[in-house]
Amino acid sequence: MGKLYLVPTPIGNLKDITLRAIEVLNEVDLVFAEDTRTSGKLLKHFNIDTPMQSHHMHNEHKTAGLIVQRILSGETFALISDAGTPGISDPGFLLTRACIEAGIEVDCLPGATAFVPALVNSGLPSDRFVFEGFLPVKKGRQTRLKILAEENRTIVLYESPHKLLKTMAQLAEHMGEERMISISREISKLHEETIRGTIVEVHRHFEANPPKGELVLVIAGKK
Repeated sequence: MGKLYLVPTPIGNLKDITLRAIEVLNEVDLVFAEDTRTSGKLLKHFNIDTPMQSHHMHNEHKTAGLIVQRILSGETFALISDAGTPGISDPGFLLTRACIEAGIEVDCLPGATAFVPALVNSGLPSDRFVFEGFLPVKKGRQTRLKILAEENRTIVLYESPHKLLKTMAQLAEHMGEERMISISREISKLHEETIRGTIVEVHRHFEANPPKGELVLVIAGKK
């Protein structure tokens, strides 16, 4: 029987990859990637010539069973996403669950993920926190915001730049304009920045400076 490796990849600076990740990507029979074009650049940078195949949110329901059968027959695979750790707001959960149910060994390497540096860098309490990923786009969004408004742990969200101002307006509506927030963008990249303040202060900043790149929102819990 083979094995499945979940391999985190850099979210910005390519030097953030681990030596073990490079070793595993070189040794496996095949790398399943969210986008083979994006991952192809990464593998080429580190002179890794392991074959790649697509595994993403649009085909993972169909391919998970086939991958499991191949691992059971003796092949060893690595799963990577475009950036960060597979399964954290990226494809990975379905395949991991299918492998575990089939008795296959799954090994997740430690490595890059965006919310950890954003949380630690926020200056908000990090001893207890809740990670929400992306809020629901439509159905259930208002309900989720009402629940989070009463959460007393630090809250971590992901958001895209074109939805940020709308999301911040909704946060102000449900949590109040004076709730503290820290927003990190372009983590580990050239133009990385973190903006801290009240929701209204940070909202004004991004109104004047439209954001680019993926964002991590770290929000103080209710006192």
